This record gives sequence, C-alpha cells and structure tokens, in this order.
Amino acid sequence: MATTQDLRKGLTIKLEGELFTVIDFAHIKIGRGGAFVRIKIKNLHTGAVLERTLSAGENIETVKMREKEMQYIYQDGNLYYFMDQETYEQIPLSSELLGDVLKYLKENGVVNVLLADDKTVGVKMPNFCELKVVTTEPPLKGARASGGLKPATLETGAQVRVPLFINSGDVIKIDTRTNEYIERAK
Repeated sequence: MATTQDLRKGLTIKLEGELFTVIDFAHIKIGRGGAFVRIKIKNLHTGAVLERTLSAGENIETVKMREKEMQYIYQDGNLYYFMDQETYEQIPLSSELLGDVLKYLKENGVVNVLLADDKTVGVKMPNFCELKVVTTEPPLKGARASGGLKPATLETGAQVRVPLFINSGDVIKIDTRTNEYIERAK
C-alpha cells in the first residue's frame, strides 16, 4: 500500500477495482483548506483517460507491472496469439485488449506483453517499427523531402501521412507513439 505522496508518472495503480496508469498528477494546497492531489489516469483495459481528486496522504493500491518479450505469431478470428520466446508457451489476446497496437502488429513481430499480478493487461509496441507501404498516390515529379504529405496505407492496414516522394512498395520507419513517418528504412 502506498500513499498519494508516492505517486509518479507511469505508476500502475488499482482504483475502484480497475487498473490505471498515472499520466499526470499535481499536489494542490489552497489557503487554509486541506491539501489534495489531482491525478490524470488511463484505464489499462478500456484506454479511457479520467481525472480524479484524492485527499493528500490517502492510501492507494499500487500494482507491480512487468514486461515480457513475446512474438506475435498468428490471428484466429478475434484472438491474436503471442508466443513466449523462452518457454514457447502461447497466449491468446483479444482485439479489444490490443486496441491501437493492431495498427502496427505484423506476424513474427516482437512486442512487450504487460503483466500485472501475472495477468495480461496489454501490449506495448516498440517506439519505432518498419512497415511496407501497400498503397499511396504515385510520387510527384520533382517532389522533395521538405514538400507536403500524402496518405498511405501500410501492410498492417494502418493509415499514415508520408512525404510526396514515397512509392508503393517502399519500407518506411514509423513512430508508433505518434503514428508519424520518420524515414525510409535502410
């Protein structure tokens, strides 16, 4: 058990029976009144972002999170199967639990599966991934790197805006946190 003084960004807590990650927090003291803590938290199951106000010194339940590197191997209907690379154990995860990760998930790709109390609560993608452009408009003659952007569809179905000189079939590097084009893959 911890108190509101132990809060920090990225901490996983259990509140009202749900698991949350602390996005932001602020200790606030007003005049003669008591102090309180305003926290911004993200639900690990639904992805909803909430704001809560807690009394200063209030007890909160922290949850130990750990990451386990696993390989995505295949999809069967609504379930996506991941394999532990050490024990070869396979675990199925639903598309609801994966959420936005599905935009970048490629067969045989390695991801970090998030575990809380040995229960799978989500998947964390690497910050950057390389994906092939399946469809985009043909490049414009004389297009430069500093020109505009055009829409492109990647091999996983994700939509991203790319520079005008990118062709269908090119492999590009994407920032999975912002869904932005970084560079052509080498």
